[in-house]
Amino acid sequence: MTRFIHDQFAKQYLSELLSPLGVVETSKDIHPEGRQIDVLFTPSSSNPERRQNLGLLGRLTATSALFEPFRNPITQSDVRTCMMKLFVLLADVDRETNRTKVPVNEDKIPQLWIFTPTASENFLQCFNTVPSTQDEEQGIYYLGTGLRSAIVVIHQLPQTPETLWLRLLGRGRVQQQAVRELEALPRESHLRENVIKLVRELIALLTKRQNREQDLDQNDRELIMTLTQMYEEAMAEVRQEIRQEIRQEVRQEVRQEVRQEVRQEVRQEVRQEAKEEFLQQGLQQGKGEGEKEATRRLIENIFQVRFGEMDEKLAEIIPSIMKRSLEEFTPLLLQLSREELIDRFQEPEE
Repeated sequence: MTRFIHDQFAKQYLSELLSPLGVVETSKDIHPEGRQIDVLFTPSSSNPERRQNLGLLGRLTATSALFEPFRNPITQSDVRTCMMKLFVLLADVDRETNRTKVPVNEDKIPQLWIFTPTASENFLQCFNTVPSTQDEEQGIYYLGTGLRSAIVVIHQLPQTPETLWLRLLGRGRVQQQAVRELEALPRESHLRENVIKLVRELIALLTKRQNREQDLDQNDRELIMTLTQMYEEAMAEVRQEIRQEIRQEVRQEVRQEVRQEVRQEVRQEVRQEAKEEFLQQGLQQGKGEGEKEATRRLIENIFQVRFGEMDEKLAEIIPSIMKRSLEEFTPLLLQLSREELIDRFQEPEE
């Protein structure tokens, strides 16, 4: 039956949540009855932040506790059996007190918490339960104070973050809604991922049983459908996130490739421009140098024709003559004597 699967889930689930707050013992044998306590919790750490994060469940761990979760609505026999387990522990406490002669503080005696998805008013009246007077404990019904017992009706708990961790132990729509709230928690929540893993393992076991024996009740089938849909939605979100990441990576790669291509093209353009600029400068420089050389040769030829030779004095005045325009110095070279040319164009000594 699927009851065993849910019982195992509840024990693993409570152990996962409560371990940081103290010692958790599951399926603890009690003798001589041959029965087992589902979850026995003994606080050993204050850890106020962790306790606060567990909301109402965290407040139930302020003292030693027996947690007895039920998948189906409890019966009167179930309540009596749970109280019998508590009384066995209390008998052990009494024996220890008699042996040590040290009285036990009543607040240190374990508190029994029975979790049931639903419970009718008539059922609760059978045990003379009293609803909690605290607003944050709506849905909790206490038996007589000396019995150290209470019934937590999960489907009566308000739908708030404070009760989330208890509502996950409900069934039907209450559990499905709690699972949705769990999935919606921030991903950095240290409780979220571990609990989601347990919930998914539960669904895997239920699905496997359904495929093998087809004996799941309607609530389990609806839970499987809800979680399957949520898983698909979560996977779609993950795929979309991955697509966005890959798209960004591809854009970055394309941008780098385009930059490289454009850089190469610009390099070629700049190279060609530089080459043309260099050639143009060379031509301009060559042209200027050619004109200077032609002017020099013209002056030298005129000197050769007029004076028969190029002596040192005439060679010294050529740079000064070349500073004048062709139209300006040509008549002078043809008209003035050697001495007049030297006097006219000789650079003054510094």
